[in-house]
Amino acid sequence: MISRRQLLALVALTLMWGINWPMMKLSLRELSPLYFRALTMTGGALWLYGFYRVRGLRMLPQGPEWRSVIQLGAPNMLGWHAISILGVKELASGRAAILGFTMPIWTVLISVLFLGEKLTRRVAFAAAAVAVAIALLISHEFTALAGRPLGIVWMELGAVLWAVGTLMMRRARLMMPVETLTVWMMILSSICLWAIALVSEPWPVWQFSAVMWASLAYGALINYGFAQIIWASLARNLPPSTSAMSIMAIPLVGTLSATFIVGEWPNWQDFVAIVFVLAAIAAVLLPARSLRKPS
Repeated sequence: MISRRQLLALVALTLMWGINWPMMKLSLRELSPLYFRALTMTGGALWLYGFYRVRGLRMLPQGPEWRSVIQLGAPNMLGWHAISILGVKELASGRAAILGFTMPIWTVLISVLFLGEKLTRRVAFAAAAVAVAIALLISHEFTALAGRPLGIVWMELGAVLWAVGTLMMRRARLMMPVETLTVWMMILSSICLWAIALVSEPWPVWQFSAVMWASLAYGALINYGFAQIIWASLARNLPPSTSAMSIMAIPLVGTLSATFIVGEWPNWQDFVAIVFVLAAIAAVLLPARSLRKPS
């Protein structure tokens, strides 16, 4: 049974990560994508490092643990965060959230295709539902006057990388705390992002509006900070089905909050795509109900 405190934390986490999608879009009005990621991830990593260090966790990987940090961080942190922000740049933030959160379905499909997992009717349904959702959004992007279908490619590539990283994480044998792993994946990924941004994007002016500074603070302190702390705490204690409900709600929160934060009004394709993606996530994450035989 989930406690009231856990429920409030889960609701807070869903709102934090859902609202982060239009907040990212807001930031990209004044800052290029990779510099935005590098700046906010660096701030979040330093904040988390200090928080966990004060709590007494071992914060320095040892010996072969560095290999795990690099191998797991490449797809899960660097790949997802670098590529997804390019998708957010091209797409409406709510639409990017819908596409980004197809990641649980990709995790299951990769397991079926390459890791010998059984193809069930649930997985087949999830794959078909995601295909319908993507087709709906692609059709609208191609027919829209300023459509950006390349953004869909970025988001789905990012979701696949996240799925690969998730599967690698499940199979990893970790001796260090997960919090330490997360912080160092962020630190090393932010260094890579700074390097990539330096060679691929113009140097920022750094003369931002007050709204922009607030958006950057949200990305560093909330998205990469408090939300990560809450998630690390909940992941140990909540059943997967409860966590799945939060994952399902994030793209919906992102789509609805975008109307108020960046003035993006969803189209009917977005709402129908949300329904199909939520159905797909439910199919692969929520446990099947056990049928009790009459006694």
